[in-house]
Amino acid sequence: MPMLNLATFARSCFALLLVASAVVDASAQTPPATPAPTGVPLAQDYVIGPQDVLGVVFWREPEMSGDVTVRPDGKISLPVIGELQAAGLHPDVLQKQIATAATKYLADPNVAVVVRAINSRRVFVTGKVTTPGSHPLAGPLTVMQAIALAGGLTEYADSKNITVLRTRDGQSQILRFNYKDVAKGKNTDQNILLLPGDTVVVP
Repeated sequence: MPMLNLATFARSCFALLLVASAVVDASAQTPPATPAPTGVPLAQDYVIGPQDVLGVVFWREPEMSGDVTVRPDGKISLPVIGELQAAGLHPDVLQKQIATAATKYLADPNVAVVVRAINSRRVFVTGKVTTPGSHPLAGPLTVMQAIALAGGLTEYADSKNITVLRTRDGQSQILRFNYKDVAKGKNTDQNILLLPGDTVVVP
């Protein structure tokens, strides 16, 4: 009799192992949940603009999720939902508007909006720098930092007469920047924070 109990116990343990193995296999085949959205760091005053790339992620609704580019007219086109105004809005505000629009199709929509790429906020560095061109303005950026992003000044650059061209409220401004002074720690108030659309000109 004791041997029978031992055999029964062994068979029970084997059966439990089979069940546990089946559970592990089933969980391995379960499709992963919608990944947590990730985006670029944003400045506090950031608002969405044309050409920005947004990630719209609905929890467990992959057919409604995806990346979209803001059109020149400021709108985005979303699967199922259709067109929505995006330019001029903070991502949190757009997120709420998308959730409201999605209630026509989902009982309790759970959506996140993240900024994948900022193309609307850019500054430009031209003239005698190593790599002239445009740079995204994702956060605070000074004139000195913008020049560094452009690879620095070339050998024949006039470092004392650099200018920043800015347009505000329809008015053009020219701001002076002396690279040598700022590099020496003098007149550092010239090293202003750049605004979207500013152009740094290195003669």
